[in-house]
Formats: sequence, structure tokens, C-alpha cells
Amino acid sequence: MEYVYAALILNESGDEINEDNVTAVLEAAGVDVEESRVKALVAALEDVDIEDAIESAAAVPAAGASGGSASSGSAEESEDEAESEEAEAPDEEEEGGEEEDEEASGEGLGDLFG
Repeated sequence: MEYVYAALILNESGDEINEDNVTAVLEAAGVDVEESRVKALVAALEDVDIEDAIESAAAVPAAGASGGSASSGSAEESEDEAESEEAEAPDEEEEGGEEEDEEASGEGLGDLFG
């Protein structure tokens, strides 16, 4: 998450989001920087308008809250499907669970990661 925060800081300050700048922000924050993650972030953000992504992400929770009861049936179906998939492939449980958590916590921010 700190990698995304570094990109957001650079965007807010008007600096270019490149490997050197992201690395500098992370090192200034005391983060043990992984070069591959920096490269992946910069590549993923290459064609992304961060301001649009932020606005889209801010709008998603409001839209989801208004249709909460109407979508409860499909949410239950999704949970049932996820449970059956976990029973079939227990080795993938950890990986799949992390990805689902990331998607659910920042649906609109998914554009930032490519």
C-alpha cells in the first residue's frame, strides 16, 4: 500500500511518477524498497489519469450503499460460489482471499494497478 501512497504523494505534489521519484519517497519514509514492485507500479500507472481514478473510487461506495438490499441476493450467491471453490482448491485459498480483499477494499482503485 505504501507504494500507492508514494505515487499519490508524487501526483499531489505535481512530480512525475517514475522509478527514481517513487523510490526516493519510499526511502524517505523508511520503507525497504523492492525494485520490482516500483517498476510494476510505474508501469501500471503509465496510462492512468490518477485524478479520474480517485474520483471514480470516491463515487463507488456511495453508489454501492444505495443498492445494498437489492444486491444482497447476488452477494449471497457469490459467497456460495467462493465457498465451493475453496472446497475444491484449498491451496488457492490464501492467494484468492488476498486478491478478493484487495479488490473489495479499492474497487475503483483497481485501475491504478493495471
